[in-house]
Amino acid sequence: MSEAVRRICYVSGTRADFGLMQSTLRAIAAEPGLTLDVVVTGMHLSPRFGTTVDEIVASGLHVAARIPVAIEESTGAAMARNLAATLAGCVDAFERLRPDVVLLLGDRGEMLAGALAAIHLNIPIAHIHGGERSGTVDEPVRHAISKLAHFHFVSSEDARARLVRMGERAEHVFVSGAPGLDGLVELAAFGRDELCAGVGFDPAAPLGLMVYHPVLQEAAEAEDQARALVEACLSRQLQLMAVMPNSDAGNAGVRRVLDACADHPRVRVRTHLPRREFVSWMAACDLMVGNSSSGIIEAASFGTPVVNVGIRQNLRERNANVMDVAARGDELVAGVERALAHGRYALHNVYGDGQTGQRIVAWLLAADLSAGVLLKANTY
Repeated sequence: MSEAVRRICYVSGTRADFGLMQSTLRAIAAEPGLTLDVVVTGMHLSPRFGTTVDEIVASGLHVAARIPVAIEESTGAAMARNLAATLAGCVDAFERLRPDVVLLLGDRGEMLAGALAAIHLNIPIAHIHGGERSGTVDEPVRHAISKLAHFHFVSSEDARARLVRMGERAEHVFVSGAPGLDGLVELAAFGRDELCAGVGFDPAAPLGLMVYHPVLQEAAEAEDQARALVEACLSRQLQLMAVMPNSDAGNAGVRRVLDACADHPRVRVRTHLPRREFVSWMAACDLMVGNSSSGIIEAASFGTPVVNVGIRQNLRERNANVMDVAARGDELVAGVERALAHGRYALHNVYGDGQTGQRIVAWLLAADLSAGVLLKANTY
């Protein structure tokens, strides 16, 4: 390998972040001037959450390190302890790999651990999806990663302006768009008839996709909220494809609700849907319900109506297809009814044009990574 080749290391902890980043990671790996290592941790290594590290391996990307953590306990304390374990694992991995840049996405603890490890090892950090708001524990974690990062790839001009106001150097904040939009429409390869035939649904009947994650601050209420959401969907005669939640505090309650209705004739529950299947369901369904960022960011590219539930995505920029409702029975029913009555929306997405990966690759090739970059300070 030539000394001119830059070594990029990406930390991945969930099926969600890898799905969003897969196109960009492939572009990095295919670029002769770059090489890519993926450090895998969190839910990826847990059979309970689908052992989704197998998808990374199957994609042909190089898994350079695996950092196992104990994610079966569904509490905030467990999340904090796992952050500590991930931090220790990232230090070991980065010391061995010596990347030129550590690339991180979003707002999860795995990414915060990666940022803390990299900055103490004098490795430049590039952060994707910083500058956004959400109002839950995700927001302070996201901003903490941004303050540790040296470079930023943001999804919108609003996010860029927010980071600059937070004291980040304007010349180091780039509007790249959201990586999850790259190749998204082409990825939806399975049509409604094929999807429904595979699970025994009627393609002529209303079809919903549910992704509902617990919120740390409302972990004790997650089970009741998830039950109310399922009941609202079934009361409107929806056929429901439901995906199990992430590992955050409160997930056990959501899982109990989905396990309890797994035998319902109009419900199908999956631990994990591979990215191609998930995106196809998003494109084919009559509405998406829950609180996943995929509803906020990606669903607009298909015009799919989204009933966004509760506070998890508070304050994020909205596309026209998103309607917000509280996690209460009457509001949930009304939201589902409004979404079904409206139907599909015009195809427009404020989060980008699907060219994010090529922008990130171009920057990684050209960026000034001299020692002065590491001397970070607020601009005010």
